[in-house]
Amino acid sequence: MRTVLPGSAFPLGVTVDSTGTNFALFSDNATGVTLCLFDRYGETEVERIDLHECTNGVWHCHLPGVGRGQVYGWRVHGPWAPEAGHRFNANKLLLDPYARMLVGNITWDDALYGYTIGAGDDADLVMDARDSAPFMPKARVVAGTPMASTGHPRVNWAKTVIYEGHVRGLTMRHPLIPETIRGSFTALGQPEFVDYIAKLGVTALELLPVHAFAQDRHLVDAGLSNYWGYNTMNFFAPEPRYLGEDGLEAIGEAVDRLHQAGIEIILDVVYNHSCEGNHLGPMLSFKGIDNASYYRTLPGNPRYYDDMTGCGNSLNTDHPRVLQMVMDSLRMWAGTYGIDGFRFDLATTLGRRPDGFDPGHAFFNAILQDPTLGGLKLIAEPWDIGPGGYQLGAFPPGFSEWNGDYRDKVREFWGGSEGLIGAFATRFAASQDIFSEGRRRPWSSVNFITAHDGFTLHDLVTYNDKHNEANGEGNRDGHDDNKSWNCGVEGETDDPAINALRRRQKRNLMATLFLSQGVPMLLAGDERSNSQGGNNNAYCQDNEIGWVDWSNDDPELPAFVARLADLRKRHSSLSRPEFLTGARNEMGQPDVAWFNTAGERMREEDWANPHSKCITVRLAPVTPNEPSLAIMLNSSHVDVDIVAPPVQSGGWEAILATGDDLEGARLGGGQSFTLPARTLLVWEWRE
Repeated sequence: MRTVLPGSAFPLGVTVDSTGTNFALFSDNATGVTLCLFDRYGETEVERIDLHECTNGVWHCHLPGVGRGQVYGWRVHGPWAPEAGHRFNANKLLLDPYARMLVGNITWDDALYGYTIGAGDDADLVMDARDSAPFMPKARVVAGTPMASTGHPRVNWAKTVIYEGHVRGLTMRHPLIPETIRGSFTALGQPEFVDYIAKLGVTALELLPVHAFAQDRHLVDAGLSNYWGYNTMNFFAPEPRYLGEDGLEAIGEAVDRLHQAGIEIILDVVYNHSCEGNHLGPMLSFKGIDNASYYRTLPGNPRYYDDMTGCGNSLNTDHPRVLQMVMDSLRMWAGTYGIDGFRFDLATTLGRRPDGFDPGHAFFNAILQDPTLGGLKLIAEPWDIGPGGYQLGAFPPGFSEWNGDYRDKVREFWGGSEGLIGAFATRFAASQDIFSEGRRRPWSSVNFITAHDGFTLHDLVTYNDKHNEANGEGNRDGHDDNKSWNCGVEGETDDPAINALRRRQKRNLMATLFLSQGVPMLLAGDERSNSQGGNNNAYCQDNEIGWVDWSNDDPELPAFVARLADLRKRHSSLSRPEFLTGARNEMGQPDVAWFNTAGERMREEDWANPHSKCITVRLAPVTPNEPSLAIMLNSSHVDVDIVAPPVQSGGWEAILATGDDLEGARLGGGQSFTLPARTLLVWEWRE
């Protein structure tokens, strides 16, 4: 008969030692817990062990002789009382919330639901007695040894350039990476990829979710898949498809190689909800372990979930054990795998209390005071679908935020919209009106024009309307208000004039992104004119629609982007540590000055002019002996005569242009110049 020792309630999950393995599972409302052991493939249940020790809501035991490689799952006993928020059903095998590696995939079957499907309007009240184990992934015991050996590059926020991409999508079509490793962490560590993004000027690779996630049943039935991965099943285990033959070690190896190139890794993490959906969703882990603790339920009616995410449920970060799980997960990814930062999906939900969003929530405080996490790059997506869901600028100091208003204003400006000059200038200058509270810095604004959700840059200048037919929802999904402009023809064309305009518009948008104060975030593939064929919601397209196309019909664009990144790196005026105020530096130069087309300082009536679409901004350096820059922007459809900003001596030389045959031009201060329609031009002061 197997020896079962009491073990320890800490730490949660599994811990391997020299004699065996400790198992610990939190469930405050359970009446009993059973540990189920399986064969190495997770196919046959070979033993059940009832736990008798429970300390502070944690059920625990120690099994001598059990070590790495053991496959296991949990069954949790307790009341089946959905109307009271409890959904215990020991017929269902449950995944350990702290599992570090998964075995097998979900095989969709009605047995995966805690209730009896088809039992009528109150189906979720009728418990289902079928065993779900044959259809469930299981956990494998692994040791918690560090897998990344290099230190964090610690790139200054002001010098950060983010490249947002997907583990699979980045390399599935990469012609220089072997097919056998494409779409994996191993591929991300290959020199063909690392050297490319390093030369592009990238300092941080932001990856869409890599936590293990579920393939939605309705997508599988439709022959599609959850490609993006915003459907988390476990917060500690990586998505198995991304590991390849190298297993968990592939993550540390890829991180090391990126770190050696000076590139940080930021993970997009989804702690706001899980893949278990609403009261009619499957029972895979948290729902059966302790539903009332893990999830927010409706006040006064705990049968239903308080869904702030639009995904069926919201994790209850008010509960100390749920908050502990999130913190333990973050520390594991940072400590074991060497991750340098996190982008928190629907971060507003993480800071919600019963009466609304609270920037002083324990979730934010716990992260900011943590010695491991507090110094990492922390980025909030500042919205959810709950009351007052859009909280741009409301997150505590220490968090940067995705600035969706920057995206919208820049798109509208270059699309030719009127009445935007003031709003555009404010966003260009790092949105001080939004982020100045609490002595926050310009890098609180993560600026982007495109991201995984929406049009690619190429599609932004090629389509007025979304074309999501491949998603199987009758083109009803995705955003309708894209603030895009197709330059005169919907979709691809052979018209050379339209294609030339589209190339210039891509450069205008890209240049604006890199020349703005704040942190630029580039969508992977935009520098290569990657297209999704007008699909602005490719979440279910794990195919050539969603993967980056490394061929390029605009071969000079990557070099143009690299020049922008280099310009930003060399000129301190483009990445200031403080917000622009007009104050003079030690050389007597104002840090920023805005000029109208007559070369005069912008007046109140100039800012209020709804027809104004052309402006010049002069930026003084932070570092002594650097030259000032002047940036001219003309988003109108006509050429504009514009006067260069005054200088005490010397003049201006054009060093970067989005139009043809403009670079190398020279101007004296106060001299007139014809700036072509829809063109951006950067001038550098010369003695």
